[in-house]
This record gives sequence, C-alpha cells and structure tokens, in this order.
Amino acid sequence: MQPFTKMTGLVMPMDRVNVDTDQMVPKQFLKLLTREGYGRVLFYDWRYLPGEKPKPDFVLNKPRYKGASVILARANFGCGSSREHAPWAILDYGFHAILAPSYADIFYNNCFKNGILPVTLSNEQIDELFKRTAATEGYRVTVDLEQQVVIDDQGLRYSFTVDPFRRECLLKGLDDIGLTLVHEAEITAFEKKHLRVPEMSAPLDVKYHH
Repeated sequence: MQPFTKMTGLVMPMDRVNVDTDQMVPKQFLKLLTREGYGRVLFYDWRYLPGEKPKPDFVLNKPRYKGASVILARANFGCGSSREHAPWAILDYGFHAILAPSYADIFYNNCFKNGILPVTLSNEQIDELFKRTAATEGYRVTVDLEQQVVIDDQGLRYSFTVDPFRRECLLKGLDDIGLTLVHEAEITAFEKKHLRVPEMSAPLDVKYHH
C-alpha cells in the first residue's frame, strides 16, 4: 500500500446523501479476481447508458472534473453492504481522499486499509467546499495528513482529526499485511522456538498395582 502524507487534487462533488457501496460497485462486478480494473465500473449504473455510453449529466463524466482525485460528498457516504470492492474502485479510478461529514463505519475502515484518506468535516465546512467547487472550475484542495488540515489557494484552512493509529498506518503505507510484516523478525523467532522437536526423555519406570 502506498503511504499517504500530503496530496493536492481536483475536487469532484458528489452532491447526494447516503451514497451506498452497491452503487459504487454493482453486484454483477464483484467476481473480478484482483483489485485492479474496478475503476471502470465505479458508479456504473449512474455513470453509463446501455452499451457503456457515458451519461453526460453524471458528475464523473463531466469534462471539468476529469482527473479529479478528491471526492467531496454528503452525509453517510459509503453506506449499504460491506463490500471492500467500493474503496478498490475509488482508488483504482484515481481518488485518494474523500471529504464528507460522515461515513458508514465499515466503508470508513476499509478506506484506511486501502490507502484512501476519508476526512470528516462539519456540515458547514462541507457546504462551503461545495460552494467553492461550483464557483471555481478546476477547484483544487490540498489534503495534508501530517498536519491534519485541508487547505486551498483562497485562504481556506480546515483542521480535521484522525485516530492516531490509523494516521500512523496511512502515513507509513501499512495495511493489515504490512502491520504483520513489521513484526516479521519476532514472528520468525517465535516460530523457530515453538517448532523445535523436544528430545525424548527416558521412559518412566511405571509400576502398576493390582
């Protein structure tokens, strides 16, 4: 997993509440065997007409948001089923950070495990970001995990907090496997110690009494 420290990116607004993982990745695409390739089907039903013809009115298809790497969202982003394919698709498409007032718990956890930073801001702050995104084509923000701030070039500066353990893992690029491998030396030593075959002791002189 790639470390996340600081990034500047174009903002794409997803101006609807309760965006669920079933819409992020519809069930018919859950059979892909690797994490790669899910970006093509991100928001598939909202994004395409029959024959995978892009819907021109869907935000992901609008030219002004091409190349966006920050999702600006509303409350309860990532609700629905617990499929990890949703953050896979978000990351594979090119998004690395999400700004929203609240998230579904499982989706929120899965973002950190896949190198995506979900930033929680107040409703008022999110409203202001939506206004700035609408008013300025090419609107960009910098999301700084080290300093825990979101800033733009117009003077905006919003602080946010992240659980220290999650922050450290994301800064170092450690997913669950990476966390385990940090302790590889200790694990190897433990296995060597406990896999030794003990020497056979002398048989006991057991007497049976009748």
